[in-house]
Amino acid sequence: MIHRAVRPCGLLLAALAVAGPVFAVDGYTVRRVQGSLKDADTRFARVAAPDTVLRSAAADTTLQSRPAASSFGTVQAPPTTFRIFREAEVPKDRLQVTREVLVALQARETPQQAIVVDLPADVLFDFDKATLRPDAADALAKAAELLRSYPGAPVRINGHTDAKGTDDYNDALSFKRAQTVAAALQQGQGRSFPTEGFGKRRPVAPNTTVDGRDDPAGRQRNRRVEIVIEPMAAAAGTAR
Repeated sequence: MIHRAVRPCGLLLAALAVAGPVFAVDGYTVRRVQGSLKDADTRFARVAAPDTVLRSAAADTTLQSRPAASSFGTVQAPPTTFRIFREAEVPKDRLQVTREVLVALQARETPQQAIVVDLPADVLFDFDKATLRPDAADALAKAAELLRSYPGAPVRINGHTDAKGTDDYNDALSFKRAQTVAAALQQGQGRSFPTEGFGKRRPVAPNTTVDGRDDPAGRQRNRRVEIVIEPMAAAAGTAR
C-alpha cells in the first residue's frame, strides 16, 4: 500500500505504523509500510504559517455620498397654471374663472391674438338641425362666462360644416347655426355678435383620408360653431 505525504505547505498526515523503505516519486515523499493503516492512529501536525497582521491605513478614509449618474436628461415639469390670453383686458376679479373656462373650452390664440373657441356642432345640434339640443347648455354657459371676461372685445360667431352636401346647403346650415349660438350667448351680455356661415370652406381637419376614403373623425371636427374674441386693437381700428 502506498501513502503520499502532503507537501510542507499543507497539513502533514503521519501514520503510526512500522516504517518501510522511503523513496521519492514525482516530487512526493513515499513511505512503504507493512500491513493495513485502517486501525492505525492518525494525527495532524500543525505546519507553521505566516501570521496575519491588520494595519490601519496611513491616511484617513472618508466616505462621500454622490448622486448616481443618470442617462436620462432633465424633463421639464408641465406648467401648473394655464396662461390667460390677453390678461390685461380681463377684470382682476375674473382672472381665476377666466383661466378655468379657457382650459375647459380648449381655447387657442391665433398669431393675431384673437381667442378662438370651437364648439362641436354634434354637441349643440342634432343632424341637419339648427335648433339647440338640451345638453348644449353647459358648453354655452362656459362660452358666455368667457365672453364676460372680455367685455370690451369685439366677438364674431362663425358656423362651419363638413364636406357632405352642396355649397348652398352647407352655407345656409352653418349660418343658421351661428345665428342660434349668437342669440343664446347675447342673453345678459348687453351686446350683439355678428355671425357668418362658411359652410365647408374652412375645414380644420381632412374630410377624407389620403387614399380618398371618407374620414368621419375629420368631418366631425369640421362641424363646429366658432367663437372668435378679437383683440381690442381690432375694435379701435373698426371705429376709425
